[in-house]
Amino acid sequence: MKFYIRINLLILIALVLTNCKQKESDHNTSQKKTIKESLSQTIAKPTDIETPNGMVWVSSKTFTQGAKENDQYAMQHEKPAHQVFVDGFFIDIHEVTNKEFRAFVNATNYKTVAERPIDWEAMKKQLPPNTPKPADSVLQPGSLTFDKSIEKVASMNNYMQWWTWQLGANWKQPYGKGSTIENKDDLPVVHIAYEDALAYCKWASRRLPTEAEWEAAAQGSNNDQIFTWGNDVSVLNDQANTWQGIFPTQNKSQDGYSYIAPVASYPANSIGIYDMLGNVWEWTSDYYNVNYYKELDTAQVINNPRGAEKGYSPQNPYQQEKIIKGGSFLCHASYCASFRISAKMGMSPDSGSDHVGFRTVATPEMLK
Repeated sequence: MKFYIRINLLILIALVLTNCKQKESDHNTSQKKTIKESLSQTIAKPTDIETPNGMVWVSSKTFTQGAKENDQYAMQHEKPAHQVFVDGFFIDIHEVTNKEFRAFVNATNYKTVAERPIDWEAMKKQLPPNTPKPADSVLQPGSLTFDKSIEKVASMNNYMQWWTWQLGANWKQPYGKGSTIENKDDLPVVHIAYEDALAYCKWASRRLPTEAEWEAAAQGSNNDQIFTWGNDVSVLNDQANTWQGIFPTQNKSQDGYSYIAPVASYPANSIGIYDMLGNVWEWTSDYYNVNYYKELDTAQVINNPRGAEKGYSPQNPYQQEKIIKGGSFLCHASYCASFRISAKMGMSPDSGSDHVGFRTVATPEMLK
């Protein structure tokens, strides 16, 4: 399942019209450690640095990144599992909220990708050759939203059946013109493209987490668990905001929310971080490459990995996608089952939707 705002808009239109380095050694394989050496290093939070408001310290650790051996939902791009060491860092205890993003916009007058006019000349460079230009009435600012009114689908392979290109949808109007985030300050901000997340990070003196850092934080005090709370899937509804019932036509809301939920509505993990599984997907800084794990030297512990040098997805070869993590309120066992620490998807950097947000990290060096 992919969630490309502008690219999917054009794919949908095209269907209608047609049918009516740095070198890798510097980037990937910085100094490697043996398992024994890595396990011996447990760097505590620096005593001369105060924990930033709304963040928590993630101690340096060695842990298992990727699919766990007993994970029945694990996908091929999550394999093979491998040992990773990450240095300690601070991470937001919850996703960036509407209130927090509004403060950034008010301070900078920033306009998100979903609010800007669409540049067809720039867009067509990322599409298959000879893709026809859609009507100007369609090439208007907007974003993808989940169709809550859908009653049946012809095939689960066609995800565009439950997504709608909504003109005017953006972080301030999550469901299009007339919708609002008034009195919703504590909801995660959504319709955020990668560029938007980077702009917020620059303003806040933060950055996005790498995939390895994200998984280290999600593990909390654990090292090789499937979920943020352990390995017991039976408590999913008590621990995360996902989909219950029949996806995408019936949501029984057994977890307390039909769609997006306020941050920190579910228990924190063992080190005090909320909502790393379910609710909204979260951007990371790594490129999405389906072959990356397969090319790693799993005999060694990989030190502070920064992901693939380039993105590669056979389903979207024209884009350099970034990894999103954590799943969302739309995740269900019968479809994506992405309510797991190792789960991930690729997303076009110029895209967002009503279930994609982000959280930030900071290192001691950034705070000195």
